This record gives sequence, C-alpha cells and structure tokens, in this order.
Amino acid sequence: MCKSHASLDGNDIFPPLPEPVYSADAQSSSSEVEDGLPRLDPVIAAPFPVFKSLKAGCYLVSYKPLVNPLKAFDGTIRVEGHTGGKTASGDLYNRPVRFIPRPWPLPPVIALGSPPNPALGIPILPRNQYTYYIRITSILEFSTITNSFNLGYQLYKYTAPNTWALEGSFFYSKMIWMTAPAGFPSPSNYLEGDVKNSVGNIVGRLKMGWVSKYLRKAVVEIDTVSGSEAPLNNAAGVDWTTVYKEVGWDVHTYTSSTNVAQASGNSWSDAEMHTAMLAKRDASNLDKEWRYHILSVKNLDSTPRGIMYDNGGTDSNNIPREGIGIASHWTIPNIPLWGLVAGQRSGASAKTFFRTAVHEIGHAMGLFHNTVNNGFMNTTDVIASSATPPVTPFPNNIIFSYADDDKRRLRHYPDIHVRPGGTRFGDASMANPTISPLDESYNLDGIQFTVTPLLETVPLGAPVRVNIELKNAMGQDMLLPANLTLKGGNIKGTVTGSNGQARTFSPIIICMDDEQLDVLKAGKSIISDLTLLRGKEGALFPNEGLYTIQVILHWDVDGFPIELKSNANVMVTPVVDESHAKAAMKTLSTPDLLLTLAFGGDHLKDGVDALQTALKNKTLRPHFSYTECKRISKPYFKRKADLKKAAELITSDTIMSKTEVTKAKLLFKDLDADVKKSVNSILDAK
Repeated sequence: MCKSHASLDGNDIFPPLPEPVYSADAQSSSSEVEDGLPRLDPVIAAPFPVFKSLKAGCYLVSYKPLVNPLKAFDGTIRVEGHTGGKTASGDLYNRPVRFIPRPWPLPPVIALGSPPNPALGIPILPRNQYTYYIRITSILEFSTITNSFNLGYQLYKYTAPNTWALEGSFFYSKMIWMTAPAGFPSPSNYLEGDVKNSVGNIVGRLKMGWVSKYLRKAVVEIDTVSGSEAPLNNAAGVDWTTVYKEVGWDVHTYTSSTNVAQASGNSWSDAEMHTAMLAKRDASNLDKEWRYHILSVKNLDSTPRGIMYDNGGTDSNNIPREGIGIASHWTIPNIPLWGLVAGQRSGASAKTFFRTAVHEIGHAMGLFHNTVNNGFMNTTDVIASSATPPVTPFPNNIIFSYADDDKRRLRHYPDIHVRPGGTRFGDASMANPTISPLDESYNLDGIQFTVTPLLETVPLGAPVRVNIELKNAMGQDMLLPANLTLKGGNIKGTVTGSNGQARTFSPIIICMDDEQLDVLKAGKSIISDLTLLRGKEGALFPNEGLYTIQVILHWDVDGFPIELKSNANVMVTPVVDESHAKAAMKTLSTPDLLLTLAFGGDHLKDGVDALQTALKNKTLRPHFSYTECKRISKPYFKRKADLKKAAELITSDTIMSKTEVTKAKLLFKDLDADVKKSVNSILDAK
C-alpha cells in the first residue's frame, strides 16, 4: 500500500474541499454506524488463498456523517489501475434536503434527498453543491486474502472564489466487500466502512460501489458553418473516442448543426461565437451533463487557428470553459516551417485541424500549454518548429496524445476544475497540483526479463530488432505469458530519443481474445523478439542518434496487475548518401509500411511501394529483405506463393533475428532439395 503523505503547507490552494464531514466532538460511542458493519468471519483453511482486488474505474460514493441526520454527501472516487498499484482521487457534493408538505396545520417533513441512481453509471451532480476534493493517500494497491482493506485520504474544502483548504485526514478502517444494493452494475464490487478521524473516533459511514470502467464522462457537440469541416478525427485512426479513452474518459462526440449562419463578416468575434453557441447548441443542463461545444467557422478575429473563447470575459451566460472556436479557412503560411501542409487551408489538413480542436477542448478542461512533448497541449507553431524535415516534416511530428502529466490531471483534477461551468480558466494553480500521489513500480522478484538489441547500430529508416528473454528463476513453476510478441497482446513499450521525446508502441494485431498464459518450468526461459518501426505517434526512430527502448511485459492474474520492464539502447546512424536519404524518408513517412510488415499481402499499396523502395537501396535492403520474403512466400488471392523467389532474398547480409531464422527454415521446408540446402546453409550461419 502507498503510505500517507504529509499535509501540504498553507501556500497550497489548489485542491477543493467543502463543509466539514465530521465533528471534532464526535465520540466513539455505540451507534448504528459503529455497529452496522458485519463482523469478519474466522479465516477458514482453504487449499489456496482467494485474492480480492479493487477494480479500477469510477465508484459511486456516498458519505453520511454521524452527527447530523440531515447531512450527506454523494460523489465519485476514481480508481486508476496501473502496474505500480492504484492512484485514486474523488469529489463530494452536498446532497440536498427535501421539504415534504403535509396537510395544514402540520409542518412539512424535512428529509434528505435521494442519492444518485447507480444504474445510470457515472453520476453528474449540481455544480453549486460541490464541496470536497478527496486526495486518496492509502488504498489497496494490489490484492488481499481478507475481505477488507484500509483506505486513507485527505479532504480539501472548496471555498469560492477558487481556493482550497486542507480540512483534515481520515482513515477508513476495514472497508468491507459486501453485496451491492439493487442497481449497481457490479454486485461484487461494492464496499462499506466506518470513517474514523485522526484520533480514532468514528465520525461517519462511507459506501462505494463500482459503476463504470471509465473515470469521467462528457459530450462534445460540434456545429459548423456551411463550408467548414467538422474536426472528427486526424484521418489516421485517431478520433475523440480514442484520445479520451486513453485518459479514462467516456467521451461521446457528434455533429449537430452544419448550417450555422455566417457572422457579420467572413471572420467571427468571440462574442459572435458565444451567441451562436447559445442559439445552436442542443439543449443542455451542465448540472446533469458535462457538455463541451465546438464551433467550426471560416475565420476568427482574435487568433488564426483556434480559441477557447468561453473563458469568462465574453461569457454572456456566465458559464466559463464551455465553448471553443476553430477556423477552417485559415491559410497555413507557405513557408518551410509548415512542412507538408504549407499553403493549405487549415480545414483541409485533418491532422492539424483535429489537433487544434482537441488542444482547445483541453483548455476548456482546464489544461494550460505544455511543451514537455509534441502532444495536444503544445502549440501548433512550436510543434512545427520542432519538425526535422525531410525525415519527419510537420505535421508528421505531432503526437496525438496528451502528455503524461496532463493525462494525470484529466484523471485526477477536481471535478470543479475540469467540468464545463466550473472554475474560470487560470484561477487555480497548476504548477504543483496536489492530486493523488503516484505509486512506486511493482517488481516481481525471481522473474528475469531482459531485452537486448539484435544490432547496436542501425541505419536511419530501418526497423530495429530486439531480442526478449523471460526466465523463471523463482525455484517453482509459474503461470506466465506464453506469447512475447506484439501479436500476443502482453507487450508494449516506449522509445525515447536523446532529446527526451518518448514515442509508444503497442500491438496492432492481437491474435487472441484473452491473455495466453502457460506454465513456465523453474529455470526455463521463453525467447522471442520484436521488430520495431512505428507507433501511434509515428516513426519510432525518426532521426539519427541514441535511443532507449523500454519493453513492458504486462499481464493480469485474477485482477492482480503485474508488469516487468527492461531497457536496451540502440544507435541510429545518419544517411550515407542521397539514395539512402530518399529511401529513409519513404520508410519513415509511410504508415502503411508497418501494416505491411504485420499483415503482408498486396492490398496496402503505399506500404508495398515503401517496402520496394527500401529493397532497392543497398543500405536498407538487408533490413527489409526478410519482410519481403515473408510477404511473397504466402499466397494472396490470385497471386500464388513464390518460395523460390523468397529464398533468393535471403543472403549472407540479410538481417534476421533467431526467431525469424527458425520461421524461415519452416517456410522453406518444401523447397527443392538443392535450393533448400543452399538457403539453409545461409540460415545456419546466422
């Protein structure tokens, strides 16, 4: 478990907190709250322990203080699961009271209102009832063989205008798994516990039940003027759903009006955009739905590309961070800085247009500019200036993802700071947010995971091959992942250049629905390899220089996440001549080449063309020969397999891993004896 962190000093104002949920005078006396928890049964001997873990996702939470029968709080606790354990945070909203009229002269009955309905998933609660930010400091990180765990947290009270005060630390003793009441989607993931203050007095009761695999949910509505595009995706497989799924948000995006009337001129002011939002936006109640609005117009008065115009100064309905505007007809300057899109209309470049929209919505969610990498919250001009043509020209150097620190903010910032209509942009400190602490990585002693490069130096434009070994040194047989390839689904990783920029890789083909685990005998190893070329951010090795490859092996055992990491270094050498430069630019700038390496076939014309270009270059040919060998050795519709031609591609300088050599021998087992003998002699020497 992660340990409780020290309280922040009085200079910290970020995290939100409302009315106190406890009384200093509360006594640990006999009460329904104190005595209401079921007692733990004696431990019964079993042939093997039964592990329980805290499921990641959003929990509907209710907290009832002991001292006030008309006081209760509802909200969420967000549990982020990762291999380091859990990171969690939450928010509490005051539950309103109801006045139930009775016939005169009887006075009305005052009663607590109803809690949110768990069947509706992640609750959306009224902004004016926002009370506390919960910073979880101690939680069940992995698993337990008991039916309970201890939960520790700090409460921060939200005090308008936009300040936070540390209220105190509490500890939930024995949060106990119980059968959920009706309506909860996961009956086995429900817990209750007595809340104790720092001196051990019971002050209330906490209930928490899992309601969604996502941490938050929102809607993004897009309206356009006639002739302006809707920024739905980057035309390369990334859309709003994929962007926000990565940070744990369930975001639904749709296009509503496509014929918004043009403003007074060809260019729109902030106020005109806000007026159009109010007029054209679908009916919305921000106390019942988190809805962000995008207006796509031809040109903007105040900025060339995009703006979060709805930040307060021009906000006629006094609801900040609700709407953004983007310009579809801004002409990108026709200068080298803008690379492949120089001279184009912004709306005609899906990558830059979509990136701008997500960037501005990031502002609407409370994020500032972030130059840690070329992700969404960096600015377009800075990203363009960091491009390295001709190998990686703009916009191919855009990272279609939020930076890690921004992902953490979107997952764990207080509701009131990220939801539309909450705090005004810039009102809260972002320099050192007091969100839930990160946990240390988890190491599985006795399992050795190593990664080594096949070649320590690789020419620019070539794929990088790495060897992987998973060894069981535990002294007993272990259930471990059996497939250590990208197709197995348990491998992912990052490639970090000498400039600190990290790019990720993960499976593009997963050959199974579930994790494939198998028994690995004590002292035995599984050996495999990876061929790395591209990831979701583009080419993994886009420039010459030193790169660090981190391969991550991850799997899950009964809800218990396990992760092993290993690093390897490789040097990418510069181009040697003009022919190599042209071929490298082709291989690095063709996304379909990765799919051709993975799928084979003839259908990905651009990928096949890039592969042929590499094969014609003497520097890159040895690194791609086996890829072409695999491709033509398999039939594709009317094209027959050509094993003889495939064998001719295997020469003494062909770069192949041990696994590839083994597969090639199986591939050529039906060749004529003389040809088979010749190619096997080459393979045996590798």
